[in-house]
Amino acid sequence: MNVTHEDNPIDEISRIEAQLEELAGISERCRKIILVSKVAIAAGVALLLFTMLGLFGSNQAAAIGSIAVVLGGIVSVGSNVSTLEQTMAAMSAAEALRSDLISRIELRVVGDRKV
Repeated sequence: MNVTHEDNPIDEISRIEAQLEELAGISERCRKIILVSKVAIAAGVALLLFTMLGLFGSNQAAAIGSIAVVLGGIVSVGSNVSTLEQTMAAMSAAEALRSDLISRIELRVVGDRKV
């Protein structure tokens, strides 16, 4: 017998809370990777400029490496921005479902009871 969120909304809310925590972790990892990727892009561009200005001599390996770092950073930023957007959309949907489930529960006021 399958239990749906209509049968036990409190269990479903707990499941959604766990899902939201997992999604929050994913979004935080994406943000960190995006930041590191942007730093890598900046470092790659700086290294390429220094190489082009001759500050490191005429080192072709440094130029190729810096280009590879810039391209890798761009790919990483793009991929993680996309993942972050999808994660945020999933979080919004889960929060909306959680709010809907909470609104269906008959809540009791606790306190201010005169004896």
